[in-house]
Amino acid sequence: MRIVIIGGNAAGLNAASAARKMNREAEIVLIESEDKPAYSRCAIPHVISGEIDSFNRLIVYPMSYYRMMKIDLRLETTAKWIDVKERRVGIEYGGEEEVMDYDRLILATGSKVFIPPIKGRELRGVYALRTIADGERLLEVVEKASSAVVVGGGLIGLEMAVALRQRGLEVTLVEMLPQIAPNMLDEDMAQLIQKRLEGGGIRIFTGSRVEEIEGGDRVHSVRFSGGRAEADLVIMATGVRPNTDLAREAGIRIGETRAIRVNQRMETSAEDVYAAGECAEAINLVTGRPVLSQVGTTAVKEGRVAGINAAGGYTTFPGVLNSSVSKLLDVEVGSTGLTERMAEAQGLKTISGKVVGKTRARYYPGAKDLSVKLVFDRETLRLVGAQIIGGEGVTHRINTLSMAIRAGMDVWDLAKAENCYTPPLSETWEPSLHGASEAVLSKLLRRR
Repeated sequence: MRIVIIGGNAAGLNAASAARKMNREAEIVLIESEDKPAYSRCAIPHVISGEIDSFNRLIVYPMSYYRMMKIDLRLETTAKWIDVKERRVGIEYGGEEEVMDYDRLILATGSKVFIPPIKGRELRGVYALRTIADGERLLEVVEKASSAVVVGGGLIGLEMAVALRQRGLEVTLVEMLPQIAPNMLDEDMAQLIQKRLEGGGIRIFTGSRVEEIEGGDRVHSVRFSGGRAEADLVIMATGVRPNTDLAREAGIRIGETRAIRVNQRMETSAEDVYAAGECAEAINLVTGRPVLSQVGTTAVKEGRVAGINAAGGYTTFPGVLNSSVSKLLDVEVGSTGLTERMAEAQGLKTISGKVVGKTRARYYPGAKDLSVKLVFDRETLRLVGAQIIGGEGVTHRINTLSMAIRAGMDVWDLAKAENCYTPPLSETWEPSLHGASEAVLSKLLRRR
């Protein structure tokens, strides 16, 4: 059996590793267009900031791992076409073309950068950040620059704004929507992050559309509705789109999110063809609707499922809550499930509770603020989403609330949940469980 995997990063690597563990005899070919094996894209901003000293540290496994696992890794190799009827893939390496047969095919083609048609986007000094090569080009000019504009206020845009600020640049961030982090936070919670970033010296303009990137052959400023900012460099953090060109041209079904439609086994509409990672749709565990999931944890899990099934095993991937977390300056931010805005867009009526607590006992030195928002289905009172901003301990709280959503817990369950306590680590009443839940119960009691 020959298993061909197109795309060698998170989903592709985990698909190859899982396939090998399931089937010791299969021939496994991993095709990757970049010149480096799998690495952490999420860590690129932290190299730009100087927190990590080399891009090489982001590489997951050395080449010896692929030899040990008997994975035929083809770097700087591009898949050009797929014939699902004849079970063949056309690949190109160094100008040479080859046709490769497959028994099972896994598409892990990821996403591609989306840059809107803004005048001046082709100027020197305008960067998108997706690969290590992109990061290396940017790092060459960061040390000589004094000002930057980041276009886009999603998580990558925020992390890049922070990274450049930590490098000492004057940073302006421009977001078209009325708030930053729109896919992660409700506006009231986003305001908390915005205030902290602005306190750290980052200028933020929301509800502002970039009108032109100005310059001769090189950028010198950005004009947007609301003003103009000088810029030695511009970061286009305007999002990514699923890379489905190969699948679309091969006649593989594309879903309503414009990603590849798959079932729980990660099977596509083509026989013995699987898809995993950012190029594939996922199912939202709250709504049951297809969504895009552009987080690394989803990619590795989907890749594992695709690899096991392609190698002859059987397993499923149930869906996602798109749980995510980040650290911006000295503040941690995390979310899981639906925001109020997302729920409203799906026709779900909600009730929410907010509370401000502490990460440790209030009297204990070093206690930091913790802002929690829990979102519940108004009809069933089941938890459907959570957002937390605080100085520490956000990740494990979001992980706990993610499991609570999956378990179908409601406001009463959270209010009665048991938590541990010691002054250096926690309060007696855990804000992420009891505090926000009690706030909801108080609303319900007032209405009776």
